[in-house]
Amino acid sequence: MTGADPSRPAADRVWAALPAQARSVLTEELSPTDLQTLLLDLVRTRAARVDPARLLRRWTEDRFVRPSAVDPRQLAGLVAQAWELLPAEFAGVELSPVAPLGTCAAVGPVDQHRIVATVRGSEVVSDPTNVLALEAARRRRAGASEVHLAAHHRVLRAQRFTPGFSTHFSLLTLVSSGRDRGDAATETDFLRRHLQAWRSVLDPTLGPGQFLVECATYGSQHRVALIRERLGAEFPMLQVGTADLGGGAYYAGLRFTIMGRTPDGWFEIGDGGLTDWTALLQADAKERCLISCVATERWLSLLPGPAPDPSATA
Repeated sequence: MTGADPSRPAADRVWAALPAQARSVLTEELSPTDLQTLLLDLVRTRAARVDPARLLRRWTEDRFVRPSAVDPRQLAGLVAQAWELLPAEFAGVELSPVAPLGTCAAVGPVDQHRIVATVRGSEVVSDPTNVLALEAARRRRAGASEVHLAAHHRVLRAQRFTPGFSTHFSLLTLVSSGRDRGDAATETDFLRRHLQAWRSVLDPTLGPGQFLVECATYGSQHRVALIRERLGAEFPMLQVGTADLGGGAYYAGLRFTIMGRTPDGWFEIGDGGLTDWTALLQADAKERCLISCVATERWLSLLPGPAPDPSATA
């Protein structure tokens, strides 16, 4: 992330109100275990002061805890159908609600202020693809030649969205990781697998021709030509070009957007691309990783019948 940190003035104000040595003690001198003990004791003290009236007020006002507007029966039905349709080569993973502290910030340009951290050295999952990349790296280190994983998970994000968008929503995610085989063979093979997977679940639910994939590379005409040559005929819904996509530090040279058709035009329901996450996790520049996801509540909003307004999900 670039630019000034809007939370910095508030943090500086709080540090200034504490004793001079407090910062060095808390950030440098206390061991992680002792810091956790201190924070747990502080939270216990604060929780003891919560009365029923304050609890109900927080339930009503706190954007992090308000229930989703989605119909859980509809969502569960769609997710169950997706698991039935998803190719078996993608191994399903039921993720924990939390991940190690720094799961997003350590491998990508994600400000930790966008993540809801816990006092136990963990963080609430804000992006299942980062967590699946960790699991993929673990399986690769254990000897797997290639890893293809899938998860459906409700995520929580701390940044403030525009009015009408929820801070928590569900994602169906795919992650593939393996060794570079040269001439973009691994990348195009992973992209083929992900496109096949999304076609397998989106065509039966949205209808054939009701979604497309806009794919772009960071100025690499050679990669564009390879993707068109290898995948164009098989995936007519794939549109490929070059672009200055921004977020270049997040995706490693290739990203794509998954769009669903609405009566008013195309509506973004997911995205993906190449990342260097498993390469960083394994300290191996030859490691390749492709991620992709679809926001299941957005996907649900495109199906016939009553469903939440797409703007009610992030």
